[in-house]
Amino acid sequence: MNDAPSRAIRLYGTDEPLVAPRLLKAGPLTAELENGNLRYVRYDGIEMLRAISFIVRDRNWATYNPQITGLTVTEDADGFRVAYDAVTSDAAQSFRYSALITGRADGRLRFEGRGVATTDFMTNRTGFVILHPITGVAGAPARIETVDGEVRETRFPDMIDPVQPMKGLRAITHEFAPGASVTCRMEGDTYEMEDQRNWTDASYKTYVRPLALPWPYPLAAGTEVEQAITLTVQGRPGSAASARAATTLKLGAPRGTVPRLGLGLDPDDAAAALARADTLRAAAPAYLVCRHDTSRGHDRASLAQAVEVARAIGAEPWLEAVITSVDGHADEVAALGRTVRELGSPFPVVLVSPAPDLKCTLPGSVWPPCPPAEDLMRAARAAFPGARLGGGMFSYFTELNRKRPPLDLIDVVTFTTSGLVHAGDDRSVTEGLEALPHIARSVRGFIGDRPYVVGPSAMGMRDNPYGAAPMANPHNIRQAMNGNDPRQRGLLGAAWYAGYFARFAYGGAEAVALGGAVGRFGIVHAPAGYPQPWYDESGAPLHPAFHVVRGLAALAGAQLLDVGLSAPRNVQALAARQADGTLVLWLANLTSEPQRVALEPAVGAGSVAILDEQSFASAARSASAMDDTVLPHDGTELTLNPYAVARIVAS
Repeated sequence: MNDAPSRAIRLYGTDEPLVAPRLLKAGPLTAELENGNLRYVRYDGIEMLRAISFIVRDRNWATYNPQITGLTVTEDADGFRVAYDAVTSDAAQSFRYSALITGRADGRLRFEGRGVATTDFMTNRTGFVILHPITGVAGAPARIETVDGEVRETRFPDMIDPVQPMKGLRAITHEFAPGASVTCRMEGDTYEMEDQRNWTDASYKTYVRPLALPWPYPLAAGTEVEQAITLTVQGRPGSAASARAATTLKLGAPRGTVPRLGLGLDPDDAAAALARADTLRAAAPAYLVCRHDTSRGHDRASLAQAVEVARAIGAEPWLEAVITSVDGHADEVAALGRTVRELGSPFPVVLVSPAPDLKCTLPGSVWPPCPPAEDLMRAARAAFPGARLGGGMFSYFTELNRKRPPLDLIDVVTFTTSGLVHAGDDRSVTEGLEALPHIARSVRGFIGDRPYVVGPSAMGMRDNPYGAAPMANPHNIRQAMNGNDPRQRGLLGAAWYAGYFARFAYGGAEAVALGGAVGRFGIVHAPAGYPQPWYDESGAPLHPAFHVVRGLAALAGAQLLDVGLSAPRNVQALAARQADGTLVLWLANLTSEPQRVALEPAVGAGSVAILDEQSFASAARSASAMDDTVLPHDGTELTLNPYAVARIVAS
């Protein structure tokens, strides 16, 4: 038995090697080169674009990982130059391309991509994707040029746009700092923009090939693709951005109460969860969202077992019912209602959604046959007369934003999210938490004062609305659309859960369900058909996220206090005042570097408990680890190791 997991396992749940990005410099222009693409394009230290990437996707929207050869990077006083060749392929098809990136000190940057299909190639997207950041950009002015040569003034969306806010694009200009703007010119195809906050990405995405065109589309063998992106800077910021020595945190006024925290339960995991009920009970989730989908073979017995799990762990059972029939939906709902009554009507909350809404319908596409939402909700109201009725989407906010529920027929609105829809790297996963306040504000914008609940949500995908299924992960790697993602077993997963819950707590969610009890998104370990390094060998029962769930669940109903953070991308926090006046402050480092947090003014002397790489092994074995290892704290400052989570208690 190995009692010393590697640092990578502790942080990420995988020993997959990480390749650090290379910083490219041309005077005040900088960009990070990562896997052949550019991230964080800055001028005088101020972010202009979040990313410029040449990507190749398959027919299920999965992005190929390019095999890069011949990479050369040269830098001198005049600028930088990057060149390489790449191949993207699977067992059925292949596409190769070459890239050339140049940057100059005057702020001009050009990224060229030239490729050819070496076999017949089916793709949903092949070419450039450009990401504009959302901080300081949401709702701000932009000037666009269309492929027809028209130039007009517009704005980046403030509320999240369910469809494409800009189409037929050739160039976009926006101010990235007072007195300084950048123009992004896009050649080689017709580009359009979508609001990626829909999928919890912290960006607006501009991409090739309008979605109104058919997809997937074929590239016959020998078909060539040639595109280019050019940035030019006008003006110059008044002063360069400087890194702060510490993230400052200031407590604010009361802001409602801490929402209830729940977990998800897939029937496939019910037996394993029941076997670990004593451990799960120690986490004390308020409720358990029990999935029921007859197309997957779920029946009365699986419903009864889900209720048994909920009662065994001390959680309130919620029903999440997928209605599979289109024409016979009323009969299906009525039959489910009779089954639930036979079980003693154990579900105080019933969430209902038709099966077709588990899949995405892109803007401009024909909606598939689906029960009318009003009819479905009326049938559910009749079948579950004593329950709070929820409607919305069991898939993502994206789909909720595009197809909104009949608010007058439901008691609560529901949706979920995933952190791995478009990218699978660590920074994309954590920076996506920036989008959650925008989602909360946009939801409130169209549901009014109707309550909403979120989840079960995790980094990984429960369902894939955009393809056949979530990605299998037999090699335990980071990748977009993972069904089982290794980081959910690492400290990064715990920090992500803490940040996720905090963002939606301050966004006014009534309740937030995180991940699952066991299984792909579980907080408690159970053997599975995929590798779980160290856990499988050691027998340790707890993932780091267990301690986050246990601690935050205990705060339900406490007075939520506002927090002001100078660097919310790096550190997230939640503060609550309990009935006895005790202040509890949770902090999470969302980065791979140590973060110093200064509490201004000091919150008062008390204690601190830290979940980090040093305490990982003991925390994996003891449910009370964060209670057993508290240290005195003066309430002024704290340094968090990579992806560490801390709890400060002060009187």
